[in-house]
Amino acid sequence: MLYVEDNPANLTLVEQLMARRSDIRLLTAVNGTLGIEIARASQPEVILMDINLPGISGIEALKILREDPATAHIPVVALSANAMQRDIKKGMEAGFFYYLTKPIKVNEFMDALDGALEFAEKKL
Repeated sequence: MLYVEDNPANLTLVEQLMARRSDIRLLTAVNGTLGIEIARASQPEVILMDINLPGISGIEALKILREDPATAHIPVVALSANAMQRDIKKGMEAGFFYYLTKPIKVNEFMDALDGALEFAEKKL
């Protein structure tokens, strides 16, 4: 799994949650451009993407990933502090697999991750 996030506290929290999952190897990127590069190079099963990133936004990064045949199949889950209904709607319309809001609700986060992993496995 690749987590694209510029906030160190959020990165640390997801690293702690992923430590519970021996079946998942976590890669991280601190901005959208680096996230796209890592996604192309490592082909993660799932990408977790913040929306408010330095440089290009998570929505812009998602569009680039969707346009690239090498990464178009990877489910991308939004994880954002933008929690208004219009933000969620905009994210889902952009093509995110799920749209999760911060602060992270652990059970919802793990369920979304499981759903995205199941989807990824069916695509293989």
